[in-house]
Amino acid sequence: MKEPTVVRLDETERVSFGPLSHYQPIIGDDEGTTPVRTGIQTAQPGYEAPLHSHPYVEILHILDGAAEAWMEGAEDKPIVLERGDTLAIPASTAHSFRVRGNEVLRLLGTHASPRRIVAYKDGGQSDARGYRVLS
Repeated sequence: MKEPTVVRLDETERVSFGPLSHYQPIIGDDEGTTPVRTGIQTAQPGYEAPLHSHPYVEILHILDGAAEAWMEGAEDKPIVLERGDTLAIPASTAHSFRVRGNEVLRLLGTHASPRRIVAYKDGGQSDARGYRVLS
C-alpha cells in the first residue's frame, strides 16, 4: 500500500455467513498487500458464530447491538459486549460469540494478519479467502 485508501462500505462485497449474518471486507485483499484485514459483520438476533480460531490476534469492536463472546473451555463465563466495547482475542484461542438480545449486531473485526485465516473446531472448511464454506 503506497497511497491512502478510501473504502465505502456500501460499495463493498457482501459475503454470506448463513441466513442470519454477512460480512463486508474493508481493508485487505487476497494478495495480502496490507498488514491487517478488517471487515464489518452484521448479524441478526439468533446468530451464533461457530467455534473457531485464528493464528493471530483478532480484535472485535462492537458498533451496534450487543454480543456474548466466550473462549473454548470458558463457555460458562461469557463476556458481554455492548456498543463501544472492544475485545482482543489472543492468537490460536478458540472462541465464539452470539447476538445478545433483539437488536442487530454490527461489529468491526480486525485481523492482525494480511490474510484471513480461520480454523473451525467443528471441522468446517474455509475457502482460499478464509471464509467458511456453507453447504
